[in-house]
Amino acid sequence: MHRRTLLASLLAAPLAAALPVQAEESGSLRIGYQRSSTLISLLRQDEALEKALASRKIRVTWHEFTSGLPIMEALNVGQIDVSADVADTVPVFAQAAGAKITYVAQEAASPTAQAIVVSGDSPVKSIADLKGRKVAVTKGAGSHYLLLAALAGEGLPFKSITPAYLTPADGRSALSGGSVDAWVAWDPFLSAAQVQSGARVLKDGTGLSLYKRYYLAGDDYAKAHPEVLAILFGKLRETGDWVKAHPDEAATRLSALWKIEAPIVRQANDRRSYKVEPVTRDGLSEQQKIADAFRTEGLLPRPVDTTLLGLWEPPTR
Repeated sequence: MHRRTLLASLLAAPLAAALPVQAEESGSLRIGYQRSSTLISLLRQDEALEKALASRKIRVTWHEFTSGLPIMEALNVGQIDVSADVADTVPVFAQAAGAKITYVAQEAASPTAQAIVVSGDSPVKSIADLKGRKVAVTKGAGSHYLLLAALAGEGLPFKSITPAYLTPADGRSALSGGSVDAWVAWDPFLSAAQVQSGARVLKDGTGLSLYKRYYLAGDDYAKAHPEVLAILFGKLRETGDWVKAHPDEAATRLSALWKIEAPIVRQANDRRSYKVEPVTRDGLSEQQKIADAFRTEGLLPRPVDTTLLGLWEPPTR
């Protein structure tokens, strides 16, 4: 089966932005991101990346998607060059579908930045109580693995619940409207639901999921433009350090961008590490654990060896 057909059937998720398939333009960097991509949102606002790449005559364009899997589909078919800030599960699903991708950077683990929540007055008091109930989750997102891991911790298979595969916005609406019994969310959507709607956390990722977030590039782009990726890596690291050093200012800026109250953004940011690091083979050990868990539940079409993906390395100083 053609790689694009396989990937589209696996992901079963529409692109949030209509982008023409085109040959890579010399001197371009097309970045796919989602609303919760904190560091990318700030870089885009500052035009810091454009300024850093100006001397190289690199034109930067930004393309927003609803979640990680549509970003990876766009990366795989050549509509973008770099995918920004996707959860640890997303490269696993993309690799299972034959995508040719390279890890560029990671944000260190942030296990409390995602959680399984219920409404404040829900009779559901534990993960075990989810058996036979309907749970909203974004397919292939880090929250998807958290749900698997939490159920497994109670000796429950994934089929013991009924999944409703929804975007974060639709998942929150479904929980508020009572059409699902629980929702698996990540920040800032998680914090917003807690503060604004009184959502109650059943279980976060502590002890279940490291919840790292990754930045990836297409293999061809990574090979052809290592110097561009080095500049991107440096700007991501600088921005992550700035967010943690200036939490209130960061929350205020992101509040205006996301249309979410600053205290909610501050709470969400406190749960994220924003520590940008190189990706190492040893550091990818949980990726194999994730792949095996999805395969065991029949949610991946084939086994995946996560050590086979490309790995960009920052230049030595």
